[in-house]
Amino acid sequence: MIVTKRQKEILDFVNVFKEKRGYAPSINEIGGQFKISSPATVHQHLKNLQEKGLIRRSPSRHRSIEVIPSQGAEHNGIYVPVLGEIAAGYPIESYAEPDVMTMPRELGADEECYLLRVRGDSMIEDHILDGDLVLVRKSMTAKPGQTIVALIDGREATLKKYFVEGGRIRLEPANSTMQPLYFEPVRVRIQGTVVGVIRKYS
Repeated sequence: MIVTKRQKEILDFVNVFKEKRGYAPSINEIGGQFKISSPATVHQHLKNLQEKGLIRRSPSRHRSIEVIPSQGAEHNGIYVPVLGEIAAGYPIESYAEPDVMTMPRELGADEECYLLRVRGDSMIEDHILDGDLVLVRKSMTAKPGQTIVALIDGREATLKKYFVEGGRIRLEPANSTMQPLYFEPVRVRIQGTVVGVIRKYS
């Protein structure tokens, strides 16, 4: 389940507000907290949270927002940020996306993890396909053969297998039709190692 950054902020605000005061915030109080001038926009955020099973509310009652504990990240998992796209082909620039995803800790997710959406097909022989999300644990080092997120020249990110060969870094695709990429070590900065893959089946 993907939750936008603003939806998560509103959910957290409702939780803290109720803990402190014993009742839920009003639409105006939520709007004031996040500088949202339109009550309709607040209603839409709450509707989205309700559709995702994170809150219950009664439109006919004032301050009726109720957070559903069994669905919260504290109970079943952890919020992992979706930071953007990563090339499984030739390097492309990564970018920020205002989304988070709730993931079970049993899948290896923790506070040091983030998600990137894969674009390209250079890792298909490792069953990492275009459109998949990869779960990445932050790390500045890797073992030979691990799949890593590598930042090239400080600006372009790519997803490849990591090897050191003849004093150079070899970034190896998992696609027999593609050639490896070679770089001087100073040009490559490891951003993390892949610990899982998430695929949405249509």
